[in-house]
Formats: sequence, structure tokens, C-alpha cells
Amino acid sequence: MDGTGSCHAEASVVLGLAPEDAWDVVMDWERQSRWMLFTRVWATENDGTGVGGGVAARTSVGGIGFTDDMVITHWDPPRECTVKHLGTVVRGTGTFTITAGSSGGSRFTWAEDVVPPLGRVGTAGWVVVRPVFEAMMRRSLRRLVREVHA
Repeated sequence: MDGTGSCHAEASVVLGLAPEDAWDVVMDWERQSRWMLFTRVWATENDGTGVGGGVAARTSVGGIGFTDDMVITHWDPPRECTVKHLGTVVRGTGTFTITAGSSGGSRFTWAEDVVPPLGRVGTAGWVVVRPVFEAMMRRSLRRLVREVHA
């Protein structure tokens, strides 16, 4: 957690793809629905590309969920995309970063800097939530690897 009340979570994976190809896979918002746990993702504004582009994600478990509206605030293909979460449940930023690997592949890093709901209670609860959230991120990334190499 930083001084702004933002809480950090991060996971990364090596993909056997050149950075440009990894970017194309990762930034295919609808395709994220196949690898991101419990989530359906779609572009809303400007096809989900470029600064100002929009994206939405519906996350639900057992019929209970929420929709997370986002706007792209940083767009640097094939390296980095940052979105600002605009919702009441999820606020903060999410960043996808792709770096070239030494063997022709690439490393994909998914980072979230979120302000938990419920104020100080939510922030205090981050100690418990973060390991679970990061485990879900890692599981999603394993699904991405299977998706890429299927």
C-alpha cells in the first residue's frame, strides 16, 4: 500500500511470443474473457485502443458480480497499456506491460494499483485480499499461456 491508499498487486508470465505478437494477444479485450478468471471483457469506446479508448469487464462468481468501466490513460504498443478503473467497487489503475525476453519471447506483467472499497476497513483487509487476488492473477496468466500455446 502506498501513501494514497492505493494497494498494489502484480503477476507476470513468460510468453513464447515476440513482444508485438504478445501485445496483439493480450490487448484483444474480448479474448481476455477466455483467460481472465470469472471475467467477461469488451471494448466500449474507440474499439478499446489508444488514450481515451474504453473497456468494460463484468466479473461475477455464482451470479454475484459487478461491471468495471475503464478508460485507457496510457497507450504505448507493443509495450504498455494503463487503464483507469472508474467504478465504485474497483478504483485505481491497471497496467499491462510487455518486455522482450532474451530468447525471442516476452514477459507479460499485469499490475493493479487499486483503492479498495470501504475506506480504512478495505485497506486493512488488503493484507488478506492481496494473496488471494494475486493467486487469481497467476492462475489467469497460466490460462493465458495455455491459450497462446494451444
